[in-house]
Amino acid sequence: MTDFSLSHDPDLRVPQRTLERLKTVPALALRYAGHDKILSLRDVAALPALVKDELNVALAHLRPRAERGATWLFQSGGSTGAPKVGHAPTGFYMTGVHAQWRPLDRDDVFVNGWGAGRMWGAHFLAAAFADLSGCEVIALGSVTRDEYGDWLSFLAARGVTAFGGTPSVLRLWFAHARATGVRLPSLRKVLWLGEAWHPQLDEDMAVVAPDARRWGMFGSTETWVAGTNTPDCPADVFHPLPEQLVHVGEDELLDFTTLNPDMLNPVLRYRTGDAGRFVACPCGAEGRALRILGRRDSVVQVRGLGLHVDDIVAQAEREAGVSRAQIVVTEQRGRVATVEVLLLAGGDAPPGLAERLRRDLMAATFTLSTAFQHDPESFRVRVVDALVSNERTGKTASFVVREAS
Repeated sequence: MTDFSLSHDPDLRVPQRTLERLKTVPALALRYAGHDKILSLRDVAALPALVKDELNVALAHLRPRAERGATWLFQSGGSTGAPKVGHAPTGFYMTGVHAQWRPLDRDDVFVNGWGAGRMWGAHFLAAAFADLSGCEVIALGSVTRDEYGDWLSFLAARGVTAFGGTPSVLRLWFAHARATGVRLPSLRKVLWLGEAWHPQLDEDMAVVAPDARRWGMFGSTETWVAGTNTPDCPADVFHPLPEQLVHVGEDELLDFTTLNPDMLNPVLRYRTGDAGRFVACPCGAEGRALRILGRRDSVVQVRGLGLHVDDIVAQAEREAGVSRAQIVVTEQRGRVATVEVLLLAGGDAPPGLAERLRRDLMAATFTLSTAFQHDPESFRVRVVDALVSNERTGKTASFVVREAS
């Protein structure tokens, strides 16, 4: 299948250079044997897809360096797998993003709510974008739960007009503001990157900041920003950047090829695990837009059977009083020992919610009923005060894998 974000053959000198770099990596050279010239999109489609572990092998060998300025190293992942390294030059490729996407202007007071440090790139990426926009910036970074009240009062007093962060973190801010009666009347723009948008944010924003609208970026630490959207686009539809060649392959899996000559990561048909399809965006912008369908790697092997995490989480979040759910898989010596469904529930949750949902899931889910037939106590459902978050990024994944001590 050859289905690209571009309908014509672009300048492919950068993919050609990337291919030549990858062929110098001993562990990967054989897979590119017979692939010498990239002259058309058909040649790109004929290349083998590159996955995260292979990219990490390539980066360890190539050790890329920026031609100008510093070379920044970052990590991605950490919730469901070992973190991987990504590279970026000073500026973090934001010039191309700013050329397409202009949510901020000079009059904005922008809160950068992405966590800083711990080798996560989003905070610095947002700072570089704000620099291009020329706005006023409040660089909050990571804030603990007991600090929200004081900070929200300060932000309201400063007349904040824009707020950025991962949806996980934004949900905490807006939920706290709604629960405590704080309003942000000047807020007009909410920027997000790092996770899928969550409908609960729309509900909380409508109360806390009724004039605020969402502006999204989509990408990964390996590809960096691959697409953007505006308030006129559906939350799951993005417009690819001209410097990002997006391909929809088998099973609607996406892969990305950089056309940016400054890109340090050798992104050549790099597969992130996301699925998607090309659509016409109702915003009316020209070119093919990309609807993100979710991840194809959300099936967890539990004792030899596939557990569809997204289906379980969706069923749990349909329950009255449940604002969010998460699956935590604990492994012991490489084997799944327990599976827990954690529920973040409010005061309106019905009594006995956890046990009733556990019975329903065991009765309706073949994987759970079969895998835990002999030790049903190893599958649990619990109501908790907080879900498990990545301390480095603040993200809250739908599922978390832990190794028992």
